Amino acid sequence: MTARPISETVASLMPRAKAELAELVAFRSVADPAQFPRSECEAAAGWVADALRAEDFQDVALLDTPDGTQSVYGCLPGPAGAPTVLLYAHYDVQPPLDESAWLSPPFELTERDGRWFGRGAADCKGGFIMHLLALRALKANGGVPVTVKVIAEGSEEQGTSGLEEYAEAHPDLLTADTIVIGDTGNFRVGLPTVTATLRGMTMLRVQLDTLAGNLHSGQFGGAAPDALAAMIQLLATLRAEDGTTTVDGLTGDARWDGLQYPEEDFRADAKVLDGVGLIGSGTVADRIWARPAVTVVGIDCPPVVGATPSLQASARAQVSLRVPPGQDAAEATRLLTAHLESHAPWGARVSVEQVGQGQPFRADVTSPAYTSMAEAMRLAYPGEEMQTSGMGGSIPLCNTLAGLYPEAEILLIGLSEPEAQIHAVNESVSPEELERLSVAEALFLRTYAESKKG
Repeated sequence: MTARPISETVASLMPRAKAELAELVAFRSVADPAQFPRSECEAAAGWVADALRAEDFQDVALLDTPDGTQSVYGCLPGPAGAPTVLLYAHYDVQPPLDESAWLSPPFELTERDGRWFGRGAADCKGGFIMHLLALRALKANGGVPVTVKVIAEGSEEQGTSGLEEYAEAHPDLLTADTIVIGDTGNFRVGLPTVTATLRGMTMLRVQLDTLAGNLHSGQFGGAAPDALAAMIQLLATLRAEDGTTTVDGLTGDARWDGLQYPEEDFRADAKVLDGVGLIGSGTVADRIWARPAVTVVGIDCPPVVGATPSLQASARAQVSLRVPPGQDAAEATRLLTAHLESHAPWGARVSVEQVGQGQPFRADVTSPAYTSMAEAMRLAYPGEEMQTSGMGGSIPLCNTLAGLYPEAEILLIGLSEPEAQIHAVNESVSPEELERLSVAEALFLRTYAESKKG
């Protein structure tokens, strides 16, 4: 099989892909109505649905999921007897954080230094465009050889399990022989990679209350228990001196076997400042793919500007815990909750609320679909062999799909390589990666269909 006709077609479609990605990025589709209007997500869902209809998908529907968001579904029938492949992406995005720190507006796709910048450009609106490019290339070169289902989730970044619950209630909807999750990324630009493992996650909000109301720090400071100081002390118990995660009862000594992540490369990718050390122990791959990692993702406290000399009566924080394969996210949630409740200082009143949870995932990289993907990536990336790596992030839907369809093969690819800086300011996508991965996906669908004929 040759990649040339497919690659030439995808190359010719890239200007259209850029224009479409710009339209999709323009929607402020953060699935949190406290930050952005729900109408932004609804408009993005409508755009995705219209794109599927334009490609002759049938049964296109906006699925109202239990968490109040919408996922978009469509089916493109293939030849009689052909296998079914489910293509996944999500159109919701992380908040832009500090918009003033972006070098260009976060919801305006902007080309700079050979990359396209914008919130969701890589994670994961670009993943949906990748699917469209692959299908259009096949249509222009003999047709799509498999039945294709597409599901575009509307709340993946919030971790509120809307699509997982919907799929469990409608188990026939997403059934497929193979599932391609377009929400991970290459180990680095130009190195074709499939993701073998994902860490799960749990997200908790913890509140400490110590006083009936705020007090003057001069009159009462030194004896009155300050809730913000209590919160700082409590959160500090979640890490050892070297930065290793320390949640009572949670093991953290697993090792990663496989592709390694050189420390100097990681420092460059993470933009660690000169003289600042990494945290934790073991190899970098151990720390980010095989072990639990706690992060304080938010604290409610007075800002520096406008701060008054007051003791705080209450403090609240949001804590994320990444859970590696081999550990259970529900048990990790229990352990983290117990840790927070038992380590609060000075008898501070503690309340803990769970706001999200997802199990870790491990793919079967020996399955036939991986053989087809390896051949496709070899053709799309001449001179390179497909690599397998872990990913520290979470995609809770993977375990739901694996449980519903145990015979289905699940592959994880995508556009979120290190330079993409997903979830941070100045997120971007490499147009070259978008082009090559679209070629790889198209070739995979063709190779996979051929393999099933035998």
